[in-house]
Amino acid sequence: MADIMTPALGESVTEATVARWTKKPGEAVKKDEILVELETDKVSLEVASPVDGVLESISAGDGVTVEPGALLGKVSEGGSAAAPAPAAKPAEAAPAPAAAAAPAGEAQPEPVKGKAPPSSGPVPDTSASAPAALAPSVQRIVSETGLDPAGVAGTGKDGRITKGDALAALETRANAPAPAAAPAAPRAIHEREERVKMTRLRQTIARRLKEAQNNAAMLTTFNEVDMSAIMALRNSYKDQFEKKHGVKLGFMSFFVKACVAALQAVPEVNAEIDGTDIVYKNHYDIGIAVGTEKGLVVPVVRDTETMGLADIEKAIGALGKKARDGHLAIEDLQGGTFSITNGGIYGSLMSTPILNAPQSGILGMHAIKDRAMVVGGQVVVRPMMYLALSYDHRVVDGQGAVTFLVKVKEALEDPQRLLLDV
Repeated sequence: MADIMTPALGESVTEATVARWTKKPGEAVKKDEILVELETDKVSLEVASPVDGVLESISAGDGVTVEPGALLGKVSEGGSAAAPAPAAKPAEAAPAPAAAAAPAGEAQPEPVKGKAPPSSGPVPDTSASAPAALAPSVQRIVSETGLDPAGVAGTGKDGRITKGDALAALETRANAPAPAAAPAAPRAIHEREERVKMTRLRQTIARRLKEAQNNAAMLTTFNEVDMSAIMALRNSYKDQFEKKHGVKLGFMSFFVKACVAALQAVPEVNAEIDGTDIVYKNHYDIGIAVGTEKGLVVPVVRDTETMGLADIEKAIGALGKKARDGHLAIEDLQGGTFSITNGGIYGSLMSTPILNAPQSGILGMHAIKDRAMVVGGQVVVRPMMYLALSYDHRVVDGQGAVTFLVKVKEALEDPQRLLLDV
């Protein structure tokens, strides 16, 4: 018998949710065949069968939360698939118990009309003594504040409530913690609607984006870039580039190199707040946002300051494929110092991207559109793109943010700057 165990989930990841089993108990499995998919708050993981045999049992069903090392199920090594068990017949409903009958020969007494049933004991005195009258000063406090005198312990003569008692009760009420709001009941679902539980990844995306809004002094500044030079350079060398390096020359590698140059010029955009300190990072690990069927993920291209355009394109292509196939590792998503997101591939003309905490900056790329521009006193048509830099104003001043975008713009409009490092 071989155990199917929850694998290590990566740094800072303490649990996963069983997304689905691909086999049912009794079905034959092959060694290394995927048996169960797990979802963490960062990536999806696949767990394979350790041996050939039959899935004997499932210990953690769909939707169950498990920790690393937890038992998921068992595989019977070398067994053969079992025939499906016949469906169990529904159990017959047990007859309802008969109502208890009165003892034979004993008649139940009939109530006499207009008379109460006989009592088995003395009738208790339910009358309550009238509350003591409140002093005028106390009555005024009760009337103005809605204080309930029944909940105030009186210290005056015969237990009367004094003005001091009322004021002390008001202070206690003011300092009492507010009761937790009861969770709102799920609203009714229309017949043409469907309720689907959020995946762990979607829950994490929602939580992190809201935390970024709550914790950072987020602001966005804009600029625009003339893409003529980059497009001309790309068109001139794309075939030779692909033939030599085995990868297509895209726009993203130019943007990564332009951002690295700008981050080196404005280091606070590559920093983060840690308590009351600012941590300046002298490495440039750029997160590239990738849209997948399950949501947005941001894998990291590391040490981009040491890479050429071809190396960056290869790294982005490999991470993008892993993201779309659901094969990203935890390490692929950790440690970024700055992020880039390209809404232009979906047609976005302008947006305000949200920070990828704890980073202090994120660049938003957008669609390239031909627009009439004035160049040298003449109106010409140029391929233009809006750029957006969202930044944490606690770390980055407005001057630094604007300077960063200008540096990116200059590098893209004059790509020779990237080659000459000027």
